[in-house]
Amino acid sequence: MKSYRYKYLFGPVPSRRLGISLGVDLVPYKTCSLNCVYCESGRTTNSTFERKEYVPTKAVLSELNDYLKSKPKLDYITFSGSGEPALHSKIGRIIKYLKGHYSSYKLALLTNGTLFYLPRLREDVKTVDLILPSLDAASDAMFQKLNRPVRGLKIGQIINGLVELRKIFPGKLWLEIFIVPGLNDTEEQLGLLREAIHRIRPDRVQLNTLDRPGTETWVQPANENILRNIAARLEWPTQIIASFQKRELIASYNMDVESTILQTIKRRPCTVDDLSSTLGLHPNEINKYLETLLEREQIGTELLERGVFFKLVDND
Repeated sequence: MKSYRYKYLFGPVPSRRLGISLGVDLVPYKTCSLNCVYCESGRTTNSTFERKEYVPTKAVLSELNDYLKSKPKLDYITFSGSGEPALHSKIGRIIKYLKGHYSSYKLALLTNGTLFYLPRLREDVKTVDLILPSLDAASDAMFQKLNRPVRGLKIGQIINGLVELRKIFPGKLWLEIFIVPGLNDTEEQLGLLREAIHRIRPDRVQLNTLDRPGTETWVQPANENILRNIAARLEWPTQIIASFQKRELIASYNMDVESTILQTIKRRPCTVDDLSSTLGLHPNEINKYLETLLEREQIGTELLERGVFFKLVDND
């Protein structure tokens, strides 16, 4: 089953946290309430916190029916993509449909966590199996510097929304914190994050850092020692997710796709968007292969006017 047949589904992709995950993309590319300095999908082009039916719900359900009728082996069906899936106003309807018609599959929601102050959204998503929200800052000053939210979003309402979600959500809640050295790794910022974590009471905290070039070129990854020290200071069950299983060992990793990417950038350097258009694959799926190739040092990156370009590494 090839994901290029679909407009709103992508994968299955090998996920560091979710195993074999079928992605469901509910908003147009880079429609988000944040414009994070570290985002590997690039700058937000549609900055909003307006919830509406960004893509047709009937079309999403039709694609899900077509894909799932063959009963593929999946660890999760995941609402994710290159924007904020909770912005889709009918996500609750899609969740209810999947729970009613395909109850054997677990559902996950990858979200920036900004919209749970809305009671309707909390109700919409309370039956999924796993929610993975982000919280990178616990002060408005750091929130503005690191996540660059749409005007009107405040960190206090976001934290309160996560606290309220935890009260009604019976599933697993894994809170991700993306560490950017020099910003949210100071004693003061970690203290504020610790307080927020203890209020939210997630099942676990997950520490992440940069894998490949982010929106801003000055963002650097945190090393393992930094992450381990931060984990100890949070005083909560914490997992470091910056290192992960080799993707090429996972069943859904397609060596033909990897080979095609290498052949394409051998002819000329390409952006993620270039490769997505050429191969007919979702940007998120392309990113999984690029991360593996970067890890093996088969490819490198170069920041040009049009964005981050991927190119072959000359090992001679």
